[in-house]
Amino acid sequence: MIEIRGLTKKYGTFTALDSLDLSIDEGNVFGFVGQNGAGKSTTFSILATLLAPTSGDAYIQGINVKEKPKEIRKLIGYMPDFFGVYDQLKAEEYLHFFGASYGIPYAERMKLIPKLLELVNLTHKRDSYVDVLSRGMKQRLCLARCLIHDPDVLILDEPASGLDPRARVEMREILKELRSMGKTILISSHILPELAEMCDTIGVLHNGKLVAHGDVASIQQELKTEREIVVKVKNEVEKAIRFFEDESHVLQVTHDSTQENRLTFRYSGVDDDQFQLLQKALQNGIEIISFYDVETNLEDVFMEITKDVELG
Repeated sequence: MIEIRGLTKKYGTFTALDSLDLSIDEGNVFGFVGQNGAGKSTTFSILATLLAPTSGDAYIQGINVKEKPKEIRKLIGYMPDFFGVYDQLKAEEYLHFFGASYGIPYAERMKLIPKLLELVNLTHKRDSYVDVLSRGMKQRLCLARCLIHDPDVLILDEPASGLDPRARVEMREILKELRSMGKTILISSHILPELAEMCDTIGVLHNGKLVAHGDVASIQQELKTEREIVVKVKNEVEKAIRFFEDESHVLQVTHDSTQENRLTFRYSGVDDDQFQLLQKALQNGIEIISFYDVETNLEDVFMEITKDVELG
């Protein structure tokens, strides 16, 4: 579906994007993670035919983005991180304007636009002027605009930026619906846990380079050289602490006095070791209520990856 080969963008001596290689399958929801200036918007602008790369190529459905921009624009819906709206238009008129720009006949637009407004939960605002809509509503209206010509690919640059928690939830639910419709979606966000929920795969951009790529779980697991284990026991906490302190792979057993029968420790073993540790603890009379490892969140993953890049 999307192939990026050696994509580079330079501004004088500054390299905004450095030899990016990436493949995204059809129907995949791909998330770009990266701090401001990492190269996310540059990549999206090139794919949207708004910016010419210094070198390298990008293809959508086998079509070269540089060579056939008009064909590419029929295939994509692009939502930039900052967009303008026409304040003197009502929401429904706004969509009619863009539908007409894509050459969609009026009769067809009359059937299509109510469905789009329903999809983005704006049916009740169809006759409201755009300038009185909240930021979240404007974001959703812009998303509807991107869908007016039924593109196969959606390129969404920070779609949840500046939204309150409720508006972010609404946007996330809409994206899930689009995913179920088979759309290929590229999305960037600095709200990392939301990317983990929405995306099949992620790519971590840092200083213009792709420093990690894969599904969220595999990247998390790859970086977890040590696990954090939480154990809750029925009683005899001191006995449990002594037991775990004597075991191999166990480091820094701690007991929070405010958490009564719960203790934590770092663990360097693999899954089989962890299973055997739990089994041995039960055999030694440790009455365990719960035993689990704390999942590394996406912020930790990002910090770990970029730390290694900076040190390298």
